[in-house]
Amino acid sequence: MKLEHYLGVIEKFLVDKLAQTKLDGFVLGLSGGIDSALVAALTKKAVGDKLFTVIMPIDSHPDDASDAILVADKFGIPYTIIDLSNTYHMLLNDVEHKANAAGKPLDQLARSNMKVRLRMVTLYALAQARRSLVLGTDNWDESYTGYFTKYGDGAVDLLPIVELTKGEVYQASRLLGVPQRIIDRAPTAGLFPGQTDEGEMGVTYADLDSFLLGRKIPDIVKARIDRLHEVSAHKREPIPRPAPFTRD
Repeated sequence: MKLEHYLGVIEKFLVDKLAQTKLDGFVLGLSGGIDSALVAALTKKAVGDKLFTVIMPIDSHPDDASDAILVADKFGIPYTIIDLSNTYHMLLNDVEHKANAAGKPLDQLARSNMKVRLRMVTLYALAQARRSLVLGTDNWDESYTGYFTKYGDGAVDLLPIVELTKGEVYQASRLLGVPQRIIDRAPTAGLFPGQTDEGEMGVTYADLDSFLLGRKIPDIVKARIDRLHEVSAHKREPIPRPAPFTRD
């Protein structure tokens, strides 16, 4: 199937899911990155004005918000900006105080994941108020390696682009007219200065795409991808439960 046709499959998926739930629309967090830009473009094309987007900076670089606004303006999508920086620091101070008192200080990953989970809380509050579903932005590479925060950006109602490799995300974004500035950005979650997706994963998106598509990659790279997939299995599986209670 050609990518152009599959994008139509995604659009129909969005239309059908909205009809099945009998809700009013979708809510999407816009980060300024290419994945959320593609989901925004696809959803706008599918359901028109039933999409609402939210920009949620937390000590973020100003370019993140300006790039998110660029996407919203390009596709005519309504948005709101909720700066969560103060909320984050208030919560972090309380949690860190208790963690330090217990001799179990938070590491950088724990602090970063708190940002992502605060955004999830915000999106679901707005989605409930608007009778809407929350859209996720994970692509196939991120889903396979577990490069998402459990109950953060992984806590969504639908994953429209989860079957697309990162390379296909770029191709689809060009097809739909995502601004070149967004396409040219280095992939990053923007959680701390200098952070990049590939730097955190320890593998390039090009190698990940090749692996997922069954192409040959160096053994050392394959081992890294296998390890990422293995340790993140808990993020993709249902919440474990004991055996059913058989009552007398």
